[in-house]
Amino acid sequence: MYTTLLVSIEQHICTITVNRPDKLNALNATVMAELSAAIDEVINNSEIKSAIITGAGPKSFVAGADISQFLELDVAQGKELAEKGQHNVFNKIENAPKPIIAAVNGFALGGGCELAMACHFRIASEFAKFGQPEVNLGLIPGYGGTQRLTQLIGKGRALELLMSGNMIDANTALQYGLVNHVVAPDELLNKAKSILETINSKAPLAVAKCIAAANAVFDETKDGYALEVEFFGECFGTEDKKEGTAAFLEKRKPVFTGK
Repeated sequence: MYTTLLVSIEQHICTITVNRPDKLNALNATVMAELSAAIDEVINNSEIKSAIITGAGPKSFVAGADISQFLELDVAQGKELAEKGQHNVFNKIENAPKPIIAAVNGFALGGGCELAMACHFRIASEFAKFGQPEVNLGLIPGYGGTQRLTQLIGKGRALELLMSGNMIDANTALQYGLVNHVVAPDELLNKAKSILETINSKAPLAVAKCIAAANAVFDETKDGYALEVEFFGECFGTEDKKEGTAAFLEKRKPVFTGK
């Protein structure tokens, strides 16, 4: 089904691996289209509760976009490229009702850093490197990088990285709050799966509402506090809330059905 991705489902976790190791897993039109389709599959397949995005090979998560595609683009085409990517891939990941985490195994540069930041959170290998080097090409990030980097690490640090094009290593990314955990390379996927197994045991509707409410913090068109009140109320109409509270009072583990 996919030519640039490896997609597998195990224990309700979908692992999406960008599989162009000879090109350091760079994003091109095919990768973007297939990522969009894979995220649709995560959202719509009831067997999938959560997902991991990672890169093939030991060197790179996604080392940016395929620069050759930029050579012939004019202003309108450049804008269209960014709009299409944001709508079809990056915003779709960020707003997915199921947790999608990035397992960053190597270089996450440019569009690769933006892909990692669109995920709900990030886990990094000790060898991971992060950066937005677009200024070296006379460009800026176009897939939400200026916004999400600033949200995640603060304006001062974000602007330094955006304007210098410098890379940071995994431990600096951890210190900055860009990643949640740094682990040995051979522990990366196990760590991601371990966290998702915990999340997968919780009430799916409540998890989805956590994502939507947290995203509202950065959406000027929404009142996050009002949304939280609304979502909190909606939870009281779910079977999972009845099961969760009953299980707590009966001192047993809840069995959630997502209803």
